[in-house]
Amino acid sequence: MSAHSTAGTTADDIDVQAFFTQRRPSRDARRADGVQRRRSVPLESHAELPGPDDREDPLTLLKAQESSREPALVPLRYARMATDPFAFLRGSAAVMAADLSKTASSGISVQLCGDAHLANFGMFASAERSLVFDLNDFDETHPGPFEWDVKRLAASFAVAARNNGFKDKHATRAARAAVTAYRVTMADLAEMPTLRVWFAELDVDLLVERLRKTALRQATVKAGSKARRSTGDAAVLKLTETVDGQRRFRTDPPLLVPVPPAEFDATVESLAHTYGQYLQTLPPDRIALLMRYSFVDIAHKVVGVGSVGTRALVLLLESGDGDPMLLQVKQANASVLEPYLGASRFDNAGKRVVVGQRVLQTTGDPFLGWTRGGKKAPYDFYVRQLKDMKGSIEPTLLDQEALGVYAQLCGATLARAHARAGDASAISGYLGTSDEFDSAVAEFAMAYADITEHDHGLLTQAIVER
Repeated sequence: MSAHSTAGTTADDIDVQAFFTQRRPSRDARRADGVQRRRSVPLESHAELPGPDDREDPLTLLKAQESSREPALVPLRYARMATDPFAFLRGSAAVMAADLSKTASSGISVQLCGDAHLANFGMFASAERSLVFDLNDFDETHPGPFEWDVKRLAASFAVAARNNGFKDKHATRAARAAVTAYRVTMADLAEMPTLRVWFAELDVDLLVERLRKTALRQATVKAGSKARRSTGDAAVLKLTETVDGQRRFRTDPPLLVPVPPAEFDATVESLAHTYGQYLQTLPPDRIALLMRYSFVDIAHKVVGVGSVGTRALVLLLESGDGDPMLLQVKQANASVLEPYLGASRFDNAGKRVVVGQRVLQTTGDPFLGWTRGGKKAPYDFYVRQLKDMKGSIEPTLLDQEALGVYAQLCGATLARAHARAGDASAISGYLGTSDEFDSAVAEFAMAYADITEHDHGLLTQAIVER
């Protein structure tokens, strides 16, 4: 694995004298390195998949994840994954990681999202309260070959297209569109000044303007309007109620379960230490803001598809004036990529998630931090604000043209994230100017759609036989 990704490097890892004075390689030198790697690992090799006999059993891989989850919620996780092949793909990042580990590797490392399927892109509020579009899930983030994210993204479009009833030629076109947009955008980024790449972001209002003549515009406007309504205040109204003059979480098992009164005091006592560790991961200005809020209530909340069963808490905070705010405390496990790419350099999986997110996103949640639970919940966690103008485009509502345009958008966005987290010149040098990589990964994506449908069938059959 090459050292193109420096995400997660701390001051303790650095020889300061060398860091300060050593000349960095030029754009041309880095591009030449990518070209050299292409000679060793041809672009067409990225079409290859592991054979049936080389694959690990998908259900065994999923079952291995049960030990880190709430046993009572595991059936719900499988039920959500069994909905359709795309839901299965969303929940089976561990399965695809095992498969990707047996494919050709460019050796060019970036900070991977680790789960870059199309539903993990979306809208959220920047620090300036504008609505931006970017990657929005980092539970599996870890350094690794850039093409792993690209292949998962392309496969997700192939599976989603089939789920929508589109013909294979349209599924191939969508998968290929994502890869082409990634390659072309990366080539553009490789020529940009370093700081311009680092601060680049996609404003949703500008996106809507650019899409005004495409079928994706309506879906984007709808998602953007929903995101602007999906604020912390809206989440408070949805998740809480007023009881005896006090705001408390509603009861909606198993999706939302407040901590029982008999356990409340002990939970709060334990939580205070966990919250204190979280504060230590924030800059002073964020702590100053949180000092205006005090804890009111806590509940368990089910989230996502693949995340179902991991421990996720929501905290209700209120300012002295009664202004509410919700924080989510979500369990972080080892990345599904670690068995194949090496253990994380961080001793807290929550820190791994937070550092990866900060590197990959141009703008992020100001309350993002990490912590570790107490004796009753000895797990790693990361903390973020809940429902802060978050929204996403629903792929089932897109026609063939719109899905293709959305693929271009996601591919370009992934390239921008990888350019922050890795080396655009090395990646662009490896990809070159031809469409060989596009064709190879599109072929991979269609073949992987077949695998996903097969694995989905195994899961649904196993559920029936229980």
